[in-house]
Formats: sequence, C-alpha cells, structure tokens
Amino acid sequence: MKLKSTIVFSLTLLASQICLGQNNVVEDFKPSTLNQPGQEYPQVNSQGYARFKIKAPLADSVRVSLGLGGRGGTLLTRDADGFFTGTTEGPMDEGFHYYHLTVDGGTFNDPGTLNFYGSTRWESGIEIPAHDQDFYALKDVPHGHVQQILFPSKSTNTSRRAFVYTPPAYEKNTSEKYPVLYLQHGWGEDETAWSNQGHANLIMDNLIAEGKIKPFIIVMTYGMTNELKWGHMNEFKIDPFQTVLVDELIPYVDTHFRTIADKGHRAMAGLSMGGMETHMITLNKPDVFSYYALLSGGIYTPDELKDKSKPKLIFISCGSKERPDAVKNAVTTLKGAGYNAVSYISENTAHEFQTWRRSLHELAPLLFKD
Repeated sequence: MKLKSTIVFSLTLLASQICLGQNNVVEDFKPSTLNQPGQEYPQVNSQGYARFKIKAPLADSVRVSLGLGGRGGTLLTRDADGFFTGTTEGPMDEGFHYYHLTVDGGTFNDPGTLNFYGSTRWESGIEIPAHDQDFYALKDVPHGHVQQILFPSKSTNTSRRAFVYTPPAYEKNTSEKYPVLYLQHGWGEDETAWSNQGHANLIMDNLIAEGKIKPFIIVMTYGMTNELKWGHMNEFKIDPFQTVLVDELIPYVDTHFRTIADKGHRAMAGLSMGGMETHMITLNKPDVFSYYALLSGGIYTPDELKDKSKPKLIFISCGSKERPDAVKNAVTTLKGAGYNAVSYISENTAHEFQTWRRSLHELAPLLFKD
C-alpha cells in the first residue's frame, strides 16, 4: 500500500520569497490538527500547502518525504540558527499523509507531530483539511466504543489482537444483535489504521446519528501482510491469514459479542492489500460473507464468481487519480452478469486515506439493508 510523496521545509528568507512568489502561496498557515500538544509545526494553509520547521543544528542535510500528493523528496535548507524550514512545492491532496525525515542519511520522525503505523513503522502524520471533512469530524453525537481484544490463535500458537467498534447503543440495548463488517488495512499498516488514520469509528457515529445506516459492528485485525517486502505482493499466500480470520477470529467475535452469526449479516472489506485479501478470502470462502468491498484493492470478474453463492453486494472503489475506468468497467460488467455491484470514485485523491475514508462513508449505508 504505501504512500510516497513529500513535504518540503521553508528555505532561507530569499529562497522562500522566490518560492512563495512563484507559487502564489497564501500566508494563512496554521498548525496541523495532528501536531503534538503545543507544537506550531508542521503547518498547513488554505490551499493545501504544508510547511515544516525542524531544529537540527548538527545536521548537514535534511530531506522530507511524504505520502501521495507531494512532489517527491526535497532537500531542505538550513539557516544560521540551525533550523531547517520549508514549504511544499505544490498543494497536497486533501486528507491524511504519512511522512518522515531523512537527516544525514538516517530516517527519523518529526518531533512536532503524532505518529501513525504505516510503511511497516511508526511514521509522522499530517492532515490536509478536506472540503468534505465534516463526515468524519468529532461531533456532539452519541459515540460507539473501540476496544482492543486478544483472541487465541492455535494456527499461529499466539494470542492475536483485534480492535472492535461497537455502535453507541450496544451497551444499552443488551438484547439486540448486530451484523459485522471485517475491515482490513493495507500493506505496511496494522489493526490500528482504520481507527487512527481512517476515523472509521467517527464515520460510523455520524452516519448512525444522521439515521443513514443500520448500526453494525466493525472488526479490524492485522492482516499478516508486512512480512512481505514491497514489490513482492505476488508471493503473498492467503492461507495463514484466512485461517486466523475465518476459523479463529470470527468464531471468537461471534462468541464474545452480540452478533448475528450468519453469512447474511457478515461483510468483508479492505483497502489496497487488504482489498486483495478480501478478494481472495471471499472467493475461497463464499459461504462466510454476503457483502464484498474492495477499496483501491482490485476488482472482481463474473468468471471468478461463477458457480459460487451470489453476494448481496459487491462494492469497488478507488481515487480518481488511480484507475477509475477499470473500477467503473468492472462494475458495469458485473451488473451485466446479474450482480448487485456498485462503484465509487473519490474525486481528486489517489492511493491514500481520504479515498478510503470516503469509500467507507459510501459503503456503510449499503450494508445490511435487509
């Protein structure tokens, strides 16, 4: 999955003036919402530019690398006081981005901001305010709970971790049972991604408060993907994770939570490599899930679904900067073959969390409608 692009840091005054003049950057920068308490940098402006300021008086070079939406790695300039500062070459895509610093050849996180697990490490994060951020905003509405669970796994001889979102009314309506969405992260991430980077719980809380969805549980666990090096995805074997998910995690969740424990009330979705896992497992185990969703994670074809029990929904999405035609064409073909298929394209985003936040927001109202 990983996202590669850049943040740049301000130059010296003269170079900064030249850069800003060339790009007509509006000087209304404010601290990123993901900054550590009391930290002024990184900052973002109303156009989507990012600006950072790092003190590294003993360093010879500092380079900043970000997720998709930046302009590639950029070497920063040091001032007389030992600060490396700068502004991205262009505006970044709306939403969340990972980034890190390269200081004299070593990889470091920015001490000014919070860390998020991505690229198989805890990386710095920055949020570029989105025009549609209201759907995942923290609001004065009833909130569900996200809790950590540890479940036994005989196949791996370990206790494994998952995070479970339960809707706001779960503790009050103790007789009600709920459908379940099993939601997977991408390569380089882990089971914290959908809550921390994706705001899945806030998306659900807001949709439930607006009466737009039927409440359901979300289960997020590690997809056992990060042992595979980037560029070797074709070597991934689904069997170990399929065993953990289908034979160990699902029975545990059905035993310890009030679920409607049948195929008709169970969905699987994933972003990027989590979509690839979703694709493989739903085809291998068509009697486990009734709703399939690939978020920047490939497509289904009628041929591979043939002779299997028909899902209630197939949802396929991506960003407009990815392969939107492939997604739309796949859904058209699926519809022609008699499947209930839906496509969604996130405008002006690429392989990044704003695409997947929006995708979950579109997917959730389509699940468990019966």
